[in-house]
Amino acid sequence: MISVEHMTDEQFERYALEVLQRELGPDGLARFLRLNRSGKGNYSLDRLEWQKNLSVADIVASLNRPHNQ
Repeated sequence: MISVEHMTDEQFERYALEVLQRELGPDGLARFLRLNRSGKGNYSLDRLEWQKNLSVADIVASLNRPHNQ
């Protein structure tokens, strides 16, 4: 098996789900997915709110910044 550091996101997700199913069983895996994939709120409205004052220049500048800032 390749190390986690060298896995693609898809490979890592598949591996993580296999580990969760092995450790938690099918019911535990289903519960975990339900808890972690069901968001709260309205993402579309929230996104519109935080983006309403952004210009194209702001967006381009954010794309050019390092991710840890």
